Amino acid sequence: MDRFDRLFEYAARLDGLGTALTRIGLVVVLVWIGGLKAYRYEAEGIVPFVANSPAMSFFYADPGRYREHMNKEGALVPENRAWHEANRTYPFAWGLGSVIVLYGVLIALHPVFPRVAAVGSFLVAVMSVVTLSFLVTTPEAWVPDLGSGEHGFPLLTGPGRLVVKDAIMLGAAVVTMADSAKAHLRRRADAGAATPASEPALALTH
Repeated sequence: MDRFDRLFEYAARLDGLGTALTRIGLVVVLVWIGGLKAYRYEAEGIVPFVANSPAMSFFYADPGRYREHMNKEGALVPENRAWHEANRTYPFAWGLGSVIVLYGVLIALHPVFPRVAAVGSFLVAVMSVVTLSFLVTTPEAWVPDLGSGEHGFPLLTGPGRLVVKDAIMLGAAVVTMADSAKAHLRRRADAGAATPASEPALALTH
């Protein structure tokens, strides 16, 4: 048991490494996924989520007809491409991708500007909650009733499985937000402690 206890003691000291890896993972995922929004296949892939969201569907010109114009990833159907152009599918995705990349950059600034990184993590947490709401609003998140008898809750489709992973993203954002906030408060406390020590020296110069 002593050997196992030593392993647990070692594991208990890895919280700092775990937080650092969590932050790196968030930055990589956010910058990568955000950057992919510049590609049309990715922009088309998020259409069901946006079109069915009461808070976001207004970004599209014709959200009610998206099912008629969905493409398989990598496929090119000129008629569908033209519809997505008219629907504002691509400009919305470019804007969303830019925001997601920005969140990743904010979190990456933790070593220099922890306060900024804390704000970035908070924004990612909010974004994750919004993404998780797609499980409620998006029919494509659940297996449809096509005759197999396996459909509906809790049977997630590929898009649904993609969305539910944001539960992990939410937790990771809260962890990095807390860590960045602690780093900011430590710096402010250190700066405050250093100020009184310099005051006598300043007084002597008057």
